[in-house]
Parts: sequence; structure tokens; C-alpha cells
Amino acid sequence: MRGHILPVLCLGLAMAVLLPTACARRSQDLHCGACRALVDELEWEIAQVDPRKTIQMGSFRINPDGSQSVVEVPYARSEAHLTELLERVCEKMKEYGEKVDPATHRKSYVRVLSHDGTKMDLSGVKIDGDVASSLKFACESIAEEYEDELIEFLSHEADNVKDRLCSKRTDLCDHALHIPHDEL
Repeated sequence: MRGHILPVLCLGLAMAVLLPTACARRSQDLHCGACRALVDELEWEIAQVDPRKTIQMGSFRINPDGSQSVVEVPYARSEAHLTELLERVCEKMKEYGEKVDPATHRKSYVRVLSHDGTKMDLSGVKIDGDVASSLKFACESIAEEYEDELIEFLSHEADNVKDRLCSKRTDLCDHALHIPHDEL
């Protein structure tokens, strides 16, 4: 009987140490994937807007000299449009599935429905309502918590918004900094 206590205690200790790490990694993978998918979807939506479409910004009050301080800015990257997109973009998370890297066991999230209707390779992708709802919830949390940062980054055309926002500014993907860009 005494000989069995030590192995059981060691197993219990190992589980107590490793289980929180596995849960934390799963949560980190989810939030990183949600952030990256959120930025992808926002960038796609911005690209769909006619670049000639503008919106008037500024004061509509008339100055003493009879002029107005109104400026026309491109609608696609305007704060009004980005705010509108943030209200509804997380609904797109139902179009994503979960893919597990067999070597690292890290989870990533990929679109299962293409924007243009082309067939996609879904081998190894888990399509599940629980995955979609978890991803949507994480997306909504990120959109709410980092709304100002998202608008700041997306209001100007910039390179590597996903990396700059999800890895550097928010640390949601800090584990992904060493992964080559084509694997992100």
C-alpha cells in the first residue's frame, strides 16, 4: 500500500502543474486566433468598400466668416465605418473552424467558408458549434477591450496589422512572434 502512495502523489502533482498550463495555452490559442481572425475580417470588409466613397467629418457649424470646417475622408477607414464593422464583425466567426498542429498541438482558426465561394481545403479542420461560439465570444471581448487600438491601426493603411496589434500591442499572440508569417 505504501509503495503506491508516492506514484499517485507524483501523478497528482504533475497534473496540478501541467493542467493549468494546457488550459492557459488553449485560452491563449483561442484569443490569439480570435484576434487574428478579427483583423482579417475587418481588413476584408474595408477592402470591399468603393475607394471613391467618402464621408464628411468635422464641424457642421458655420464660422463667422461663413465657411465650415468640414473635411471629406475616405469612408472605408473612417471611424464611423470601423465602429459599425466592430458591431457586427464577430458574427463572421461562425465561418471558422479549428485546426490543431500535429507537432506542437497548438490550435489555430481558419475560415471554412471562402468570401468568394471557392472550394477550400478543410482537411484536419474541426467545424463545431462550440468552437464557433467560443471564437465569437473571444472576438467580442477583444473588439470591446481593444476598440480604440483597432480603430487606430485600421484607420490608416498599414502593413502587418495582425502582428502589430495581436502580438506587439496586446500580447494576445506573444507565443506567435517566433512563428514565420506564413504559418500565422
